[in-house]
Amino acid sequence: MAGSNETTRLEALWSGEFGDQYVDRNIVAGEGRDPFWQETLDRLEVASVLEVGCNVGANLRWIAPRIGAENTHGVDINEKALEIAREQIPGVDVRLAAARELPYEDASVDLAFTTGVLIHQPQDELESVMHEIVRVSRRYVLCGEYYADDLTEIPYRGERGALFKLDFGARYQELHPELELIDQRFLSRDDGPWDDLTVWTFEKK
Repeated sequence: MAGSNETTRLEALWSGEFGDQYVDRNIVAGEGRDPFWQETLDRLEVASVLEVGCNVGANLRWIAPRIGAENTHGVDINEKALEIAREQIPGVDVRLAAARELPYEDASVDLAFTTGVLIHQPQDELESVMHEIVRVSRRYVLCGEYYADDLTEIPYRGERGALFKLDFGARYQELHPELELIDQRFLSRDDGPWDDLTVWTFEKK
């Protein structure tokens, strides 16, 4: 699936030195996320998980011990991040791939999710990315992203088109009416290891 010029530019950005610097800044980003994932996995009772944009495994490191590394999957566009994830989570299935073209079969995992990834998608590819995430999910879709009532671009480290706020939950339901919202919450940076994310959890009906 060929992407637009903007998609090509941003994928090159995140897979290159700019993305490597992001990896370096986020090596310890997952510290303290265990309670959230313990509660989420217990509530949803999932046996397989895919994180789209897994980076160094800040979330997967907490998921793999509960469902097994062989059932824990991730994709990212930055190879340095994936090398670190493989070292830190032995046996986990992490692959080099773009979010707009996931290397998984339809309905192949119980839960597919993003945290702080949809915000970085080029707007002309966002719907394709959302479609892919819904396609590979058997039952649940979760996204934790920056919220705004309307599309809002945020300056990000000197790059244009690299960070957006949006009502991602509403966009998901516009594109996929089969998604039923079963939980919505706000994870404040003041309350733990998150970054003011709004988290939507959907069940496919």
